[in-house]
Amino acid sequence: MVDNVNNNSSPLKDLYWTPEESAEAAKPEDARLGQEDFFKLLTQQLSMQDPSKPVENDQMIAQMTSFTMAEGITGLSEEFKDFAESMTSNQALQASSLVGRQVLIPSDVGHFDGSKPVEGMVATEQTTQNTTLRIENEAGQVVRTIDMGTLPAGQHRYSWDGLDDSGEAVPAGDYKIAANGRVGGSSEDLMALTYANVESVSTGGQRGIVLNLESIGRIDFKDVIQITNGNG
Repeated sequence: MVDNVNNNSSPLKDLYWTPEESAEAAKPEDARLGQEDFFKLLTQQLSMQDPSKPVENDQMIAQMTSFTMAEGITGLSEEFKDFAESMTSNQALQASSLVGRQVLIPSDVGHFDGSKPVEGMVATEQTTQNTTLRIENEAGQVVRTIDMGTLPAGQHRYSWDGLDDSGEAVPAGDYKIAANGRVGGSSEDLMALTYANVESVSTGGQRGIVLNLESIGRIDFKDVIQITNGNG
């Protein structure tokens, strides 16, 4: 009579590794070579070298220098990463303080909220005569003309109270600010700068710090000319 043999119960199966165990055993703990590994390899190289043809000193120095440089670059890369993360955190903290404040930007659009005046600057590169500031509504109609007279080179502040030429209040909304003056006998358009309210701030993108301004939209922080606490 022949006994049935159950291979599943055979103790021989314990002599074999499962695929999972093989993969786990073959997995390296750390694929990177450290300083200790390098010197072990260097010592092994020296012990197995041909006595009649020993390794030249300059070759050994070159190997050690290369390893030191590689290790230094790796450390520097990690330190730079930490520094960049720290800078990003500091930028986010500083940018958050801009919310609720006003910034002066190169824009010809001013937002009138129905009560607070629209304020900004007119920039001139040289003395400008008969300087005028025109306020236009969204339909392109001039609602107010302000005479600023003769202006020397520089930035000159303006303030519009939200009234038209007849003294009536205009509705809240966005208005275009256009400046013009005579320079050297010819009429020239001038750059208008406007104060805008910062509603929120975005950080972490390729553009760096981006300000989200009321009515105007997004603008890079690097384009900001001036920061104020409140009303311009």
